[in-house]
Amino acid sequence: MSGKAVTDDLVKFITGTTFESLPGGVVQEVKRSLLDSFGCALAGIATEKGKIALSLAKRLGGTAESTIIGVGGKVSCTNAAYVNGELINGLDFDAIPHIQPFVVPPVLAVGESAAASGKDLIVATAIAQEIARRLSGIFLAHMGASLVKHGKTPDVFGNSNEHILGAAAGVGRLLHLTPEKTAQALGIAGYFCSLPVCRDWESTMPKSMSKYAPAGWLCQGAVTAGLLAEQGFTANPAVLDGDYGFPRFYGGAERWNPDAIVDKLGQEWKFYGINYKPYPCCKFIHTELDCFIDIIETNDLFPDQIESIKAYSLPFVAHPDQHSVTTQVDAQFSVPYNLAVAAYRVKCGPSWQDMEVINDPRIRAFMKKVSVGVDPEMVAVRAKDSQAFPARVEVAADGKTYVKEAKYSKGTALPGYRLTDEQLVEKFKLNAARMLTQTKIDKAVETVMALEKLECVPALAASLAL
Repeated sequence: MSGKAVTDDLVKFITGTTFESLPGGVVQEVKRSLLDSFGCALAGIATEKGKIALSLAKRLGGTAESTIIGVGGKVSCTNAAYVNGELINGLDFDAIPHIQPFVVPPVLAVGESAAASGKDLIVATAIAQEIARRLSGIFLAHMGASLVKHGKTPDVFGNSNEHILGAAAGVGRLLHLTPEKTAQALGIAGYFCSLPVCRDWESTMPKSMSKYAPAGWLCQGAVTAGLLAEQGFTANPAVLDGDYGFPRFYGGAERWNPDAIVDKLGQEWKFYGINYKPYPCCKFIHTELDCFIDIIETNDLFPDQIESIKAYSLPFVAHPDQHSVTTQVDAQFSVPYNLAVAAYRVKCGPSWQDMEVINDPRIRAFMKKVSVGVDPEMVAVRAKDSQAFPARVEVAADGKTYVKEAKYSKGTALPGYRLTDEQLVEKFKLNAARMLTQTKIDKAVETVMALEKLECVPALAASLAL
């Protein structure tokens, strides 16, 4: 494998970035992403995935140094990172690409255990997200190209596993690792990265809690990598650069593009392109939801009036049987299910995945009215624009057919679609309502949105728990 070595540039970026060097827009986007992540974690406590992770973290315990979001109580920083990662990803309500569940929990857990400042946390989160975003830009492009060309994902690919490297970078920064130990932390994290078995997960029914990548495990691994490097543990400090290292076995050497990873690193920030989710389900479904909700609200349509729905979009292979929904994860990847809960005006948020809603006979019956198809013209649109998730929805009701088509979904990082600060605050409040008092919710919003003024991260953690 040939090409530019990236480790030295990454290490300089990790150890050399300061709060003062961050553009104001980067600081604001970090705060937005943290607020959204914390809200997703609070809502994720209602999921089976989240409950199991919470039970395990409490059992494993450890030194009481880092907070479990929502329920409170402290466990070791590795266990707190584990459970918080599973909570953030529990509802699939977290932003796209799926960076936050893999990088926010490690930096929060270590930031709290190290009594870091708000500015320290912002810097570490910016570093972690930027490296993760640049890596995912290389590897996820392979998935998107295969969907457009072949109508399916590659036989071997990962989705978000590589973010462990970004997370380990953020952890290393908070631990004030030397450049040499920072490189070791990246090397350890590269060896800890889980297998790129997303295609296996996609083809398996019912959908499993491990999803496209085990968020909690990778968060735990990132913290462990930083702590081991701090103690002098060694790995291959150039695991991203050698012929037989991480790029060959995770993404395939032919897809590795080191120049794109480090080009203008620290000067141009890539993680700005965060697509925040207004709906708790896979991003592939969002444009269809936008179109359907617009139709039923504009025309005042209710479930009994609707005879059939035809939803057309891109190839969607993450759920082989769209009408089979037995688990919360099944629900997150089913077009018929999400259109059904929207039709019944279930309050958008954690309620969409309550088991009593999933098992509601009315929802089940309505799902049968929905058919899903692929539109080749939309595939062509996507081939030219990776931000596009085009969809068309046709609703037959009361003897009429209502049609709505859109190219982008709400929450896409484009003018006119990007969620505002106010919308993200409202989403956080909705997600937090089941766990926190109104006073706590208001305090959490205030703390996050003025994070650079915070003297100590433990105060932030306290605002996110009972």
